[in-house]
Amino acid sequence: MEKMFCLGLMLGAVGGALLVANSYKMRSFVKKSQAEFVDKVNEMMDEKLACKEGNCPEKSDSEKKEKKK
Repeated sequence: MEKMFCLGLMLGAVGGALLVANSYKMRSFVKKSQAEFVDKVNEMMDEKLACKEGNCPEKSDSEKKEKKK
């Protein structure tokens, strides 16, 4: 079962790589998604660093509820 999972994972990765390599739209979509992900991670890290320094902004109740969803 583990061998089949690994085989499927490898085939999916190779198929995805071929799809992205041969399509301009997919390449631009992947680049855009990566940039958005990096921006969000940077924002989260900035918040954590600010909290460690003691500048932690208190979040409103509505923001806390949204995070729980």
